[in-house]
Amino acid sequence: MKRTMRAALWSGTALCLGYGGTAAAQDGGAYLGTIVLGESKREVRTDTAVPVTDIDQTEIDDRQAGTVAELIDSVPGVTLVNGATPQGSGITIRGYGARADLGTDNKVLIQIDGATRGSEELYRIGNQLFTDPALYKKVEVIRGTIGSFQYGSGVVGGVVRLETKDASDLTGGVPGLKMQQTLELATNGEGFATSSILAWQPTEKLEFLANYTYRDSNPMTDGNGNLINPAGGGVNDPSWLIKGKLTFGEDDSHSIMASHMESESTQNDVPYDSFGLAPFFGNVDRQVASKTSVLRYRFDPIGNDLVNLSLQYSYSDERIDQQAVGPVISPLQDADHRYETTTVTLKNTALFSTGAVSHDLTAGVEYINRKRRDQSAAGAPGGEDNRWAMFAVDEMSFGGGWTVTPALRYETSSIDPAPVTGLSRSYDNDALMGGVSVRYAFRNGVSLFGSAAYTEVLPPIDDLGNTMRISTSEKALTYEIGGAYEREGVFQSGDGLAVKVNLYDTTLRDVTSYVATLPPVGPPMGPPPTIALDKVRTRGMEIEAAYAMVNGFYMDLNANITDGRQTDIAGVAQDWQNLAADSLRLTVGKKIGSAYDVSWEMVANDSITLAGVRSPDYAVHNIRATIAPESGVWKGTAFRIGIENVFDQQYQPSLSTRPAPGRNVKMTLTKTF
Repeated sequence: MKRTMRAALWSGTALCLGYGGTAAAQDGGAYLGTIVLGESKREVRTDTAVPVTDIDQTEIDDRQAGTVAELIDSVPGVTLVNGATPQGSGITIRGYGARADLGTDNKVLIQIDGATRGSEELYRIGNQLFTDPALYKKVEVIRGTIGSFQYGSGVVGGVVRLETKDASDLTGGVPGLKMQQTLELATNGEGFATSSILAWQPTEKLEFLANYTYRDSNPMTDGNGNLINPAGGGVNDPSWLIKGKLTFGEDDSHSIMASHMESESTQNDVPYDSFGLAPFFGNVDRQVASKTSVLRYRFDPIGNDLVNLSLQYSYSDERIDQQAVGPVISPLQDADHRYETTTVTLKNTALFSTGAVSHDLTAGVEYINRKRRDQSAAGAPGGEDNRWAMFAVDEMSFGGGWTVTPALRYETSSIDPAPVTGLSRSYDNDALMGGVSVRYAFRNGVSLFGSAAYTEVLPPIDDLGNTMRISTSEKALTYEIGGAYEREGVFQSGDGLAVKVNLYDTTLRDVTSYVATLPPVGPPMGPPPTIALDKVRTRGMEIEAAYAMVNGFYMDLNANITDGRQTDIAGVAQDWQNLAADSLRLTVGKKIGSAYDVSWEMVANDSITLAGVRSPDYAVHNIRATIAPESGVWKGTAFRIGIENVFDQQYQPSLSTRPAPGRNVKMTLTKTF
């Protein structure tokens, strides 16, 4: 690591030790818990040992993101692969997730309203998420394994959980009709987006929402003024959501929520390889369509802390249809892919005490059925994966500030190949996974925590046909340790500081998802030779800090320092091929009353060399301003302007296969009627 980058990371952290964003109330020196001041851009979750970051509606709006990937790239440990475009892009967390060759490695879990989304290892076109950020009001990013057992198995990188908007978010829970219209313009690529929301609440117990979003853009230009991936075409992506909720019963203890959303993306005469690395595959017409339906029942009776029950059914249908343009060079070009995932989850949260120990126990059972259309000729075998899982997470609070949270998940998998694959047998796997976190909170706002977590990546349908891969699971063990500090009135009355530092060490064994590239022997005669990996070890430090003053001044800092090594089966070790560059993100802003918010953001990445390819260091600056009056004739109107890459810098982030966009001025107008 360059000394300049390390100095920037530590000096930025030192600054935020003088400046932070949530606070802890004090009464005679007693620590009373977290109080969100609401002055900073983002709350730092110092109240948990889990490395988790929440992005709320205000930040979603202010970031003016064109993709969900762009929305979460400010989270430490999260790195984007071509994140400015919905196709040929993806998300990595702690070095796992998106890949330039297969799109994803099944070690980052993505859920929308609890429904699991994402493709398997689709060759050079895979993506984890096709959807529009305008549909959502909250994004939660869990890094690592320790907080994942309630949601799924095989989570080595992390979990991205998205929550769609509700009608009551606009109506405020008051019966009536509300409409919200958003228009956005972007200079780079002549981008245009519109989002129309209709929220109707006929009674206090019944609400409906409809949201239609359309996003259009030409290919963008980089800092040198050159078109980025012009062969890939522009963006022409509609998305829509309908959602309803009924609350009923004594004390409104029962509720039913139903939602359905769809997103589409169409590209004509574009390279099959959406990452732009292998143009010799030829061109295709490609249409991506994803659908997600959710039905949820909840029973939460007042006065009974032992029952908070939910039963959820979800169905996700993701399709990638392709047709070769011109001569068919490879069967990949005409391969149509489809994933259907059905999930039924029954869980209950109970609050109770056993002596001096207070329990917050969430336990449940889950059934997951995943079907994949067969494209064996294109290296994508079809089949059906049936899984059963049981899980339990018990947050136990002891007197004196101790919190111990054990978690367990047991999951079985039975994969049946599609008849056309020619395979005659099914493959069964199962795994017992779990972990424990320990946290101690002192009375002065300081807390220390640590955790250990073990998970297994059960083989996906994509591994059919490879006996070695389909019969074994990848195994990951993660250790974490860290500390946090939160307090109000640190330097002056009414200010607030929050800092959280987390160190992790993850080892992945029995590796089947990756291979190491060997140097060619003699002149190139095709793809370079490869050798299987034995293990991958990644280590890092994540820093989150925030500061806010009563006069509206605030600062946010996120930093990530990481290292990783991979070892092949011959015992040769080298840098981990998916290692992200060390990064630092610092935001300084000022809120003037409740109507104005102006901020400057600096994003810096250190240089990194992987497989002989160097990604230079860079620092990019962004400016954002929001005007949202809460009274007068402009009440209900919000105007936002953002200038991304202010100095039009030319750079290409590590792991990305193409340059990042140059200067982009975004203007957004939102009106709520």
